[in-house]
Amino acid sequence: MNLPININDLLTARTVEWERLEFKAGWNPEEVTHSLCAFANDFHNLGGGYILLGIEEKEGQPVLPPKGLRINQIDKIQKGILEIGHKIQPFYHPIIVPCKYKGKNIIVLWAVGGQTRPYKAPVFLSKKNKIYQYYIRKGSSTVIAKQHDERELIGMASTVPFDDRIHHTSTIDDMDLGLIRSYLKQVKSDLFDESAGMNFLRLCRQMNLVDGSDEFVRPKNAALMFFNNTPGAFFPQTQIDVVHFPEGLGADSFSEMIFKGPIQSMLQEALAHIRNQVIAEKIIKHSDRPQADRFFNYPFVAVKEVLCNAVYHRSYEIREPIEVRILQDRITVGSFPGPDCSISDKDMDAFRFTSRRYRNRRVGEFLKELDMTEGRGTGIPKILREIKKNKSPLPIFHTDKDRSFIIVEFPIHSAFLRENEEVVVTETPQVTGEVTGEVTGEVEKLLLQIKGEMKRREIQEALGLRHEDYFREAYLVPAIESGVIEMTIPNKPTSSKQKYRLTGKGKKYIEDNGYTKNKK
Repeated sequence: MNLPININDLLTARTVEWERLEFKAGWNPEEVTHSLCAFANDFHNLGGGYILLGIEEKEGQPVLPPKGLRINQIDKIQKGILEIGHKIQPFYHPIIVPCKYKGKNIIVLWAVGGQTRPYKAPVFLSKKNKIYQYYIRKGSSTVIAKQHDERELIGMASTVPFDDRIHHTSTIDDMDLGLIRSYLKQVKSDLFDESAGMNFLRLCRQMNLVDGSDEFVRPKNAALMFFNNTPGAFFPQTQIDVVHFPEGLGADSFSEMIFKGPIQSMLQEALAHIRNQVIAEKIIKHSDRPQADRFFNYPFVAVKEVLCNAVYHRSYEIREPIEVRILQDRITVGSFPGPDCSISDKDMDAFRFTSRRYRNRRVGEFLKELDMTEGRGTGIPKILREIKKNKSPLPIFHTDKDRSFIIVEFPIHSAFLRENEEVVVTETPQVTGEVTGEVTGEVEKLLLQIKGEMKRREIQEALGLRHEDYFREAYLVPAIESGVIEMTIPNKPTSSKQKYRLTGKGKKYIEDNGYTKNKK
């Protein structure tokens, strides 16, 4: 059995915050029981956590190479984990994954947030013990819930986040194996290879995408959001509307692009459209010095962070889309509902958005594994850094007293309000992590889909993209211009027999980046 995320990413906390990780050099049943109970209670709705047995910890960090477990311990420990799961009330069992890391045997316990919280566990595992306590995570520690925390935990008893609930009117057949495998490949999970021949139900259970007995198994809401091609059929208005008002809100003319589909694809397509069609660079030349000043109308990374957060934190029970408005002098991103009521107006004015509750724990977990969001509390500082770097005005946050909505407004850079200066529209701003040399993230995805010679429609369908214009602008044309693919009939670009294939440069890019079949 393999984990749905890469073990190296897990150990470096690249996709999972440290407070969701616990390392233990050996097998201590009592401590493991308490930690499992804490992760099951998922006090901050983060999606549970992971316990790694066989890896020593020092000041919260793993000691590598690992100490490891003896091979004759593995079976005994797994039986012990099943036993302690029955001692937690109500019963709770994690997903157990024995594996090798750097030549050593370890066991990873994936403890997802429980459906029947609150959970309590025995303080001691002796037969005479009659004391049970509620355990929760505080930072990187497992602690007994204090009185006020216990009251809050009990109050959460019937509150499983919407994205982690079972969707009772759908079936396991509503999930797409291709989308699941594409996700596993993207996050470099060892489960990708095994999933090709694995029973589909077993795969879904291992990834915690379904719940219920085998005769009445049902997908979880998050599974339908990510691994169904039309999640809007289950959650109406799961879409991003990008609306351009070139002459202002009062004018009759406007254009609209609606992005739908699995929410990771929907988000990626909307961001690529904004980057390619909205973001522009202005070069201001000076007579008294050779260096020119360069500014973007909007810092793309800041806009991206806000849109990713809108997808993460919106309510999928409210039938309203996320709306991005492109106006002459500003961009706005609006979603429903607004920030948690625990965030005061004063906090918002000071750009402090630390909430004690996260609305969609599984959506956040998937987006982080896909490198589309980062750790908790990093969003606002990142936005402010990018705005400062571009010398743009600060964003403005609009909401109401009931926090029924939030609109984030990005005013345009003041340089774009002045005339008689040279403007250069850039298709691919230099965004860390999104562009590798001449190959953008979109072009790389296209390269990985090309098998031999393929028609435009075949490539577009393989990528799961619906908009032909968007596919050409963001994927096909940049790939041709960067020299990684070529036409089979270059003298007749519009021929009905036109196909596309990798060039030598494209093949070399795939090899150099480890995408060949004989490499991981």
